[in-house]
Amino acid sequence: MSTDHDDTDKERLQKVLSRAGVASRRRVEQLMQQGRITVNGEIADELGMRINPAKDVVAVNGSVVSLDTELRYIMLHKPSGVVSSLSDEQGRPDLQTYIAQIGERVFNVGRLDADTTGLLLLTNDGEAAHRLAHPSFEVDKVYVATVQGEVAPQALATLTSGVELEDGLARADRAKLVGAPRNGKSIVELVLHSGRNRIVRRMLASIGHPVLDLHRRSFGPLHLGGLKPGQWRDLSRLEVSSVLTLAHQDPSSTEEHSHDHDD
Repeated sequence: MSTDHDDTDKERLQKVLSRAGVASRRRVEQLMQQGRITVNGEIADELGMRINPAKDVVAVNGSVVSLDTELRYIMLHKPSGVVSSLSDEQGRPDLQTYIAQIGERVFNVGRLDADTTGLLLLTNDGEAAHRLAHPSFEVDKVYVATVQGEVAPQALATLTSGVELEDGLARADRAKLVGAPRNGKSIVELVLHSGRNRIVRRMLASIGHPVLDLHRRSFGPLHLGGLKPGQWRDLSRLEVSSVLTLAHQDPSSTEEHSHDHDD
């Protein structure tokens, strides 16, 4: 199998995958012979195959492997009051504090509103960031919202059937109540893939339950877990693989439009 790149940039596939920590060269050869490795979507079963690690997309058992050790993928628990940008004209706290700690110029994938907390993905992988933030990639996000009032089952059904907003119909993939309403407040868990501006807040306000507190618990395959507000960590190799696999899927057609914020 041939690739379109200059041979001077190519290395043997076994060497590249061994260096990436996937398996020993001998084990990689076994995986190749079993047809379990693909390069740019095609089965790579030629043991002498050479690839360009900077350009070719390699997957093992269907999961894309990160071949560039210089790339960073960071999970940040964004605190309230921090804007999702590298600088803010109004002088509000921004992501620069965390980027200074990380020691790498990374960019946020999508945004969270300043007063929304939760999972924000940061990376210096420009291609993956662009793909994951693009509206054609329907990345599932899980939000937990504390809202005013007691949310009835019918209201939850309205969220999943769709509510009409000023910029069109918005629909949650799933919506459920977390625990029983207390002190005139309810906690609602929403799963949706839309990235329209302040979509969660607008949807809940439209059914008569304004948001008091909003938190994003997961982004695609990534889950915040026990990471505390203001803390960050590098993704594990498995998490990186799951993110890259998602980023390199063929985007499905969607009605969503370009966006600025994810909540």
